[in-house]
Amino acid sequence: MERFASWVEGLMRERGYDIDSPRGGGRSRLAEDAGVHRAAVTRLLQRQSLPDLETMRALARVLGVGLRDMLIESGRVTADDLPLPGAGRGGAATAGLGAGQVTPAEAAGLLGIPDSHRRQFVEMTEMIIAVAGGRPAAAHGGVQRGVWASR
Repeated sequence: MERFASWVEGLMRERGYDIDSPRGGGRSRLAEDAGVHRAAVTRLLQRQSLPDLETMRALARVLGVGLRDMLIESGRVTADDLPLPGAGRGGAATAGLGAGQVTPAEAAGLLGIPDSHRRQFVEMTEMIIAVAGGRPAAAHGGVQRGVWASR
């Protein structure tokens, strides 16, 4: 729990949440931004308890990290429990090595892009591919991991 709370504190500081001054308001602001109870943030930062899944999901979104990372850092699961697509059981990702196809929509999911921004992400990604003169490596509109096909 100590390691996880320290990791979250570091993320909070990086994101501008003042948790070091007595009246900084960082805990309250994080709780408000995430839509969770302030007590859940306080219990975490005081090393009293780990947040539940929904609270972790909300904190991950606000702190800009994936839920997978949040769960692994909390110690609730291991990287082997939640392997990345294209990764072997040892957890070594093979992205960039022709490990498979990913559409912009699938990439949005893998990157943890929230639903509220997913359409924009997909459209922007497709536009960048078109402007860059590349085309999806697969006929179905996917991009081969780490491999851009040029015209």
